Amino acid sequence: MSNTEAVSGSSPVQSVDRAVSILELLAGRGELGITELASRLGVHKSTAFRLASALERRGLIEQTRERGAYRLGFGLLRLAGAMSGQMELNQQGRPVCQRLADEVGETVNIAVLDGSSAVNIDQVLGRSSITTHNWVGQRTPLHATSSGKVLLAYLPEDRAAALIAEGLEASTPRTVTDPHVLREQLAQARKTGYAFTVEELEPGLNAVAAPIRGPGGMVIAAVSASGPSFRLPEDRIPAVAALVVAAATEISYLMGHLPG
Repeated sequence: MSNTEAVSGSSPVQSVDRAVSILELLAGRGELGITELASRLGVHKSTAFRLASALERRGLIEQTRERGAYRLGFGLLRLAGAMSGQMELNQQGRPVCQRLADEVGETVNIAVLDGSSAVNIDQVLGRSSITTHNWVGQRTPLHATSSGKVLLAYLPEDRAAALIAEGLEASTPRTVTDPHVLREQLAQARKTGYAFTVEELEPGLNAVAAPIRGPGGMVIAAVSASGPSFRLPEDRIPAVAALVVAAATEISYLMGHLPG
């Protein structure tokens, strides 16, 4: 523990807990001033003010002009909107993913971009799937996964370049670690409408993914089919890719994307 924490008696975890408590108090009471917030939290007014200021900087709470009291901010709507979008994506995409999993007999995932990683938000197992591995909630490297390559391929050029510049760590001997080779693969993905990996994340695991678009055509996620290399060899990837692209197109339509 740092000297500052020792003096204040507050750990990072405790601070987070108190900050969440402020949100809950404001959700229940509407508006509260610093004095009452401090009293309900059982902390000094300076501590309550520090926590409130941090939440205010993030737009999660705001001060009323009339009384100077705090209330919930519109930043919470942004967070709620992101969660709502993922829930809608899961809801709309699940039947399509189930059908795709039945068609290819392999595991199907939907992934979204989160910082510098891809995060799987839904998974459906195909009839041939023997794995019990649950990828939901797991972060995977963009350059070593088919979904990640799709998400990376459709980012603004400067953002993609910055992520590639962070480094391309090898997960297996077949992981693409050369930025030039990766850029060529991303260009090919944009041209063909899908990306694939061959034992780049795990030995013996191949995958193919296609972009899911939202209103306006922005890529909001990727849907992938993955399976062991003996069932999903390289020569089968184009045929599976056609099914994955069709599924991605259908989910995109359900999410409000109208092909031009």
